Amino acid sequence: MKRRFMDFMSGRYGADQLSRFMLGVCVVCIVLNLFTHIRGFYLLSLVLIGICYFRMLSRNFAKRSAENEKYLNIVWKIKRKFQQTKNRVVQSKDFHIYKCPSCGQKIRIPRGKGKICITCPKCRQEFEKKS
Repeated sequence: MKRRFMDFMSGRYGADQLSRFMLGVCVVCIVLNLFTHIRGFYLLSLVLIGICYFRMLSRNFAKRSAENEKYLNIVWKIKRKFQQTKNRVVQSKDFHIYKCPSCGQKIRIPRGKGKICITCPKCRQEFEKKS
């Protein structure tokens, strides 16, 4: 039986991160349907399961991997945004972050130095700020 399944799946795309995410959303929709009895959640879960099976049984590796790559890029951008926000909050105790008035470049200045003249590393514009 195991050999039959392996023969059937040979040359097929299989599961990837996008499929796992869609199955997770499917489980959430099924749970929401149990509590709210909204038929839309149930239908959405059926559609997602169908798409997942289609992707896993597909023989078009190039297209499925391109879809997964797009998904991973979106997830990476979201994670990077959260990481930047977290770093900004952590550094806010020790540093001020100012924007250059001419080019908009963000500049990190240590706190507690009084009024200082800041030179933008990008455009060499000078401006004064209190640290």
